[in-house]
Amino acid sequence: MSRVKSKNSKIETLFRKELWKVGFRYRKNSGKYFGKPDIVLPKYKTVIFVDSCFWHGCKKHCRIPAARKKYWTAKIERNIARDKEVSKHYKKQGWKIFRIWEHNLPHEIESIIKQI
Repeated sequence: MSRVKSKNSKIETLFRKELWKVGFRYRKNSGKYFGKPDIVLPKYKTVIFVDSCFWHGCKKHCRIPAARKKYWTAKIERNIARDKEVSKHYKKQGWKIFRIWEHNLPHEIESIIKQI
């Protein structure tokens, strides 16, 4: 687990490159913003979170490891609760929030960027 990167993962990098090609300019992993979003578009008051299926508890793909099941269940539930808290904060501030799942990126990246 020590080798798991919290920023600049492959899926984040792929998504950021596509955003840049379209002309969006952004801040990445800025600690200045609540919840430390993966991508911030300050001009558009938009935050983007690129969530991996395992760490953020994707209902389709998250598989809890058999070892230390109680620990991993609690950890992922805390992550989900934190995600909800962060989303609630930005909605209250009037910002747009996009949560993009890892499994949606490779084949749906163009439609996701159009939504943004």
